[in-house]
Amino acid sequence: MDAYAAINGRRTIRDFDGGMIDMEIIERILDAGLKAPTNDHMRSWEFVIVNNADTRARILEAVKESHPGTKADIEKNVESWGMADKEQKDMYLDAVPKQYSMLYNAGCLILPFFRYGKDQDFLRPKALSSLNSFASMWCCIENILIAAAAESVFGVTRIPLGSEAERIKKVIRYPDNYLMPCYLALGYPAKDAKFAVQKEFSIKDKIHLEKW
Repeated sequence: MDAYAAINGRRTIRDFDGGMIDMEIIERILDAGLKAPTNDHMRSWEFVIVNNADTRARILEAVKESHPGTKADIEKNVESWGMADKEQKDMYLDAVPKQYSMLYNAGCLILPFFRYGKDQDFLRPKALSSLNSFASMWCCIENILIAAAAESVFGVTRIPLGSEAERIKKVIRYPDNYLMPCYLALGYPAKDAKFAVQKEFSIKDKIHLEKW
């Protein structure tokens, strides 16, 4: 697929049909991730694939426990964020109650990791350059999402909240000097999958020549 077609075809979904993705496809998608730019030239990234239902349930226990409640609770919570844009608000109203199901039902659940010094305080970096490894990991993840689109596979990410990282550490037992920036769920859309309305922006309105 043409690179521009893949980029334009990339969409976030949270309703998967549960069908597995062939491992050859997963390997191609992850290999595309390895082609991303990296801060130290070493691509210090690792990927844990979790397709066993029991293991997924154990990993996602903290996500399930953090369910936001009833539809009214969700609407009240989203309303409190003060969003003025209808499409943005609708996206969150659809996304919030699906945080567990989208990860559990994905055709492939990937836990990406990047190496980061265990003696460094990641959440309190000394300088912007201290986040180079974090930024590089997200370049890798974007490559993965675009490659997935080229394979007609859709994806969604979720950043771990609260005790989720602790739960993942307990189950997966990854090294102390690695961090997981997000869950990465890939799969094929369910028949009734909802696609968020994409906001249209003109690049001409985003470009500033010589000065802001």
